[in-house]
Amino acid sequence: MSQPSFTNFIVKRPWLHNWMLPIARWYRNAAGYRKLGLKGDDLIPEENPVVELALKRLPPKEAYDRVFRMRRAFQCSIAHQLLPPEEQTTEEEDLPYLSPIIKQIEAESRERDDLESMSVKRKK
Repeated sequence: MSQPSFTNFIVKRPWLHNWMLPIARWYRNAAGYRKLGLKGDDLIPEENPVVELALKRLPPKEAYDRVFRMRRAFQCSIAHQLLPPEEQTTEEEDLPYLSPIIKQIEAESRERDDLESMSVKRKK
């Protein structure tokens, strides 16, 4: 998940954050994944080793819910139908559940790399 992001740049500037918030909401609604019952973190590609490890660390309930959402969205896609409005994911339900775990794994990896590259020198 080491793609470039303007998130930190925008969040640090309140005026820019307030200006971008309606655009971000519109874009998330226009993307259409919520109409299929998916959450934003369901769209993260699984082919990355970090994401695979994060999926293994998910609690069983959250992992089950993720698979259920993916299968239901696949069925809706095949049938060329959207979920009824009461079953669609709302903005309040669309909370990140996988991204925090991915960030934690990346931080652990950076720390491990720093510790492995450390050299100890003896004082004379």
